[in-house]
Amino acid sequence: MDYDRPRSGAIDLHIHSTASDGSETPREILSRARALHLRAIAITDHDTVDGAREALAAGIPDSLGFATGVEFSAEIPPSYAQNGTLHILGYFMDLDHPDLGHALSLCQEARSGRNPKIMERLREMGVPITLAEVEKVAGSGQVGRPHIARVLVQKGVVKTVDEAFTRYIGKGKPAYVGKFRLAAEEAIRVIRRSGGVPVLAHPFSLEMADAELFRLADELSRMGLGGIEAYYPGHGPDLTKKYLELARRLGLVATGGTDYHGKSKPEIGLGFGKGDLFIPYDLFEKLAGRSRQEAGNVPERAAALPRS
Repeated sequence: MDYDRPRSGAIDLHIHSTASDGSETPREILSRARALHLRAIAITDHDTVDGAREALAAGIPDSLGFATGVEFSAEIPPSYAQNGTLHILGYFMDLDHPDLGHALSLCQEARSGRNPKIMERLREMGVPITLAEVEKVAGSGQVGRPHIARVLVQKGVVKTVDEAFTRYIGKGKPAYVGKFRLAAEEAIRVIRRSGGVPVLAHPFSLEMADAELFRLADELSRMGLGGIEAYYPGHGPDLTKKYLELARRLGLVATGGTDYHGKSKPEIGLGFGKGDLFIPYDLFEKLAGRSRQEAGNVPERAAALPRS
C-alpha cells in the first residue's frame, strides 16, 4: 500500500504525535500532511495538548486548515453496557484555559502512577522491564502502554506491539492496570468551557446495540456533545452511513479521522486509513462553524481555515 500518495482535498481530524503515543513529531506530521495535499488536520493526543501546541509553534502551512485537539478517555455512564470504551475528542480549544489545564493534569498524574504498576506486574511474571527503558522509547512524550509494548518487542519478549497487548498489557490480560477516566459529562464540560467542540470518537468502540448507542448519544448531546466521528478506518461504509444518520437525527456535526499513530500503527496511513478512507473537507468547515457558533470567533488557538 502506497501510504504517501497525494490525497488532495481530504482531511484527517484524529492524529496522534510523539506528545502521546504516536511516532512522528508535530512538525513531521505537518510536513507529511502538506506532501499529501491534505486540506485540514487536527492533532488529538491522549490527555495532552502539547502536540497541538507544538504544531502551532512550528507554523501551520498556509494551504492547511488546522484545529487544536485532544482525546480524553471517559467513563461510560453506569446505566449502559460496559463492554467497550468511550473516548471524547475536543476541537478548537483555548489551550491555555485553566479548566482544560486542570483536567489534563489529573489525567497525566493518573497515567504516571499507572505505568509503574504495569511494569511491576510484568516483572512479577518474569518479564524484565524498567521505567528508564520505556522513557527512552517515549522520548519527550508522555509514557503509555504503546511505549511499554515497544520495549517488549525490542527485548524479544513478543514479536509485535499487538502481541504485547493481546498477551500482557491489553484489557483483561495479566499485566493490565485500569485507566483513570473522566466522567463523560466532565470531559464534555471541560472541552466546552475551554471554547471547544466535544465529539464522540469512533462510536463502534462502545460495542453497543443501535438502540442503546442512540440513547447514549442523545444523553451526551444533552450534556453538550457537539459531534460524532462518523468516518474512521474501523467503521466501513455501513457504519459510516449509520453514524452520519445518527449525527443528523441529533443535530450534531459529523467528523472523521484515521487515528494515525505513525509506526505505532503502520497499517494506518495519514489521511486515508487503510487506503480506502476519504474524509471530505466540508466536515472541517462545519466543525469550525460549530466552534464559531458556540464560542464566538475561533481565536489564535487554531489556524481555522487554509489560506490558499
